[in-house]
Amino acid sequence: MAELKTKRNDASVEEFLNRVKDERKHADCFEILRLMEEATGAPAEMWGASIVGFGKYHYKYASGREGDWMLTGFSPRAQNITLYILAGFDGYGDLLKQLGKHSTGKSCLYIKKLADVDTKVLKKLVKQSVAHMKKTNPTP
Repeated sequence: MAELKTKRNDASVEEFLNRVKDERKHADCFEILRLMEEATGAPAEMWGASIVGFGKYHYKYASGREGDWMLTGFSPRAQNITLYILAGFDGYGDLLKQLGKHSTGKSCLYIKKLADVDTKVLKKLVKQSVAHMKKTNPTP
């Protein structure tokens, strides 16, 4: 069974974010960092080489595979900033309508810049997603 490559590590979140060259994206990432710390009550930690994660939960599949993963997180990517809303988006339609300019994948929320979205709505979405993850994936 292949081992998960993206793991929590001791790399510096601040050093990672300071390497973001685009000034707007750099500033947006530090604002998202503060927003997610407030929303989760958890400190930021690096997961792999390029994801800033908050909190963790333990998962175990029917196959027997198990591990730990972040409750939420984000990553400054070349095309956008990806926010990981691990509860997915079912049941969050009203919040997404209020959020502003974005797109979604299975559990990824993509934004070009923070100014495109309502940060109060984003914080609410993160809080609700994290609460859902904690409820459905209790960490032993």
